[in-house]
Amino acid sequence: MANAQNVAMPGGGAQNTAMTAEERKVIVASSLGTVFEWYDFYLYGSLAAIIAKQFFAGLDPTSAFIFALLAFAAGFLVRPFGALVFGRLGDMIGRKYTFLITILIMGVSTFIVGLLPSYATIGWAAPIILILLRMLQGLALGGEYGGAATYVAEHAPQGKRGSYTSWIQTTATMGLFLSLIVILICRELTGPAFDTWGWRIPFLLSIVLLGVSVYIRLSMSESPAFQKMKAEGKTSKAPLTESFGQWRNLKIVILALVGLTAGQAVVWYTGQFYALFFLTQVLKVDAKTANLLIAGALVIGTPFFIFFGALSDKIGRKWIIMGGCALAMLTYFPLFKALTHYANPALERAQQTAQIVVTADPRQCSFQGSPIAREIDFRSSCDIAKRTLAQSSASYEVVEAPAGTTATVKIGDKEIPAFNASLVAAGHSFEPESAARIAAFKKEVASAMSAAGYPTKADPAQMNTVMVLVILVILVLYVTMVYGPIAAMLVEMFPTRIRYTSMSLPYHIGNGWFGGLLPTISFALVAQNGNIYYGLWYPIVIAGLTLVIGSLFIRETKDVDIYARD
Repeated sequence: MANAQNVAMPGGGAQNTAMTAEERKVIVASSLGTVFEWYDFYLYGSLAAIIAKQFFAGLDPTSAFIFALLAFAAGFLVRPFGALVFGRLGDMIGRKYTFLITILIMGVSTFIVGLLPSYATIGWAAPIILILLRMLQGLALGGEYGGAATYVAEHAPQGKRGSYTSWIQTTATMGLFLSLIVILICRELTGPAFDTWGWRIPFLLSIVLLGVSVYIRLSMSESPAFQKMKAEGKTSKAPLTESFGQWRNLKIVILALVGLTAGQAVVWYTGQFYALFFLTQVLKVDAKTANLLIAGALVIGTPFFIFFGALSDKIGRKWIIMGGCALAMLTYFPLFKALTHYANPALERAQQTAQIVVTADPRQCSFQGSPIAREIDFRSSCDIAKRTLAQSSASYEVVEAPAGTTATVKIGDKEIPAFNASLVAAGHSFEPESAARIAAFKKEVASAMSAAGYPTKADPAQMNTVMVLVILVILVLYVTMVYGPIAAMLVEMFPTRIRYTSMSLPYHIGNGWFGGLLPTISFALVAQNGNIYYGLWYPIVIAGLTLVIGSLFIRETKDVDIYARD
């Protein structure tokens, strides 16, 4: 490791030093292990629609999907706690052994998901166990990223940290890409059986990836910066207290969160996950086509992580990240409307020529985006009308009516009255008459939508796949701008003795909470408001907050000497 350490030291001519064999090994070993870990994590997100049916079948379809997304988000919610636990270990005992613990937890948890019985077999125990496994995955991932970024950055020569750590930034996208490819292959091999049992195969295959990852992690040596600090007796005995109990460090953690990672996270998850969900759930593009298009965009866009990482070594990291946030804010609405235009033009035409209007007393309308609501919780005429349209992924406008008015749904020239449903005495289901009327109402709405030209699924013959791919590539390019330079920037903001802990927490709060909750919040906003594009306000507002705070208060870090910060 001496060679890697020497070129990393200040004044060693690192600007012109070629990457050594040891440095290449560090990057490859860290990146491959992290790819596998992201693969495990993203399988769930890629299969959210199927998991909703398998594990949340006790809820109506809209609630089941929102709840499945919330379970997906549960893994993100606990990531900051994983950052605290494993960040502390990484700063006290070293980067390498912390890696081994996180990969084992992640791999075993994913494998068990592939064996977990569904709701039909063990009832509510199934989603409860699933959520617990997701939380274990989140804890492991919370300790993974900070360690990988810190480990690579501490091997990188001065002036090349953006370039070196950008390889780590490709791992999340490559892990998602790998999960999509495995899913597509399994779909082809199992056919119609994929939705019943074939979906388990990608989870079970993770045990193979776990073996490879453990082998890779065992071959790695400790970070030279940590070795140097340990030899000098400067390791932190209380990294949590130093990181968050001292204002001079805590204020940097807060700025890193709101001025960098929050905006980076929502741009990341909008460009890769929300785009996929929008294609399949709203535009009704078949899952295979949507996954292939996302995979194609990732293949084209992934090299730009390296490009923007290397560019940040030359011109600085801050304004590349801020530029990505600004572009996202300004273009998300036109880009997602263009997705509708090119992916499902029949839907766009129907929305323009036969607008759907719900006229209702607002006092009768419940919050449609509730993840814990059941079908029977929506029994007023307004709720029944809105719920029916939400389950059809229809965009509609709400007109306020006088108090006590029974809600109506107008589709083009056809007006359909809703009604107030009644529950049986026990309160666990609708009365038979109400259940029959709800079914008839849904059928009438579906018939009126069909007559008005609303498609039940996207027509592949009408889809402009080239333009859809171009739009998805643009969204991925925004991701590469905000994500490519951020690992190096976070590493450079904190001293070596508490670096793992300090950088991990804002990263995982940003990505785990602001980013991980994005699909759930955005779809809940759409379900409540009725406009299929309304969910975009969430990433736009968060990206705008980061743009303002980051531009005003975050300092450029590319010339920081991390070895001088112990």
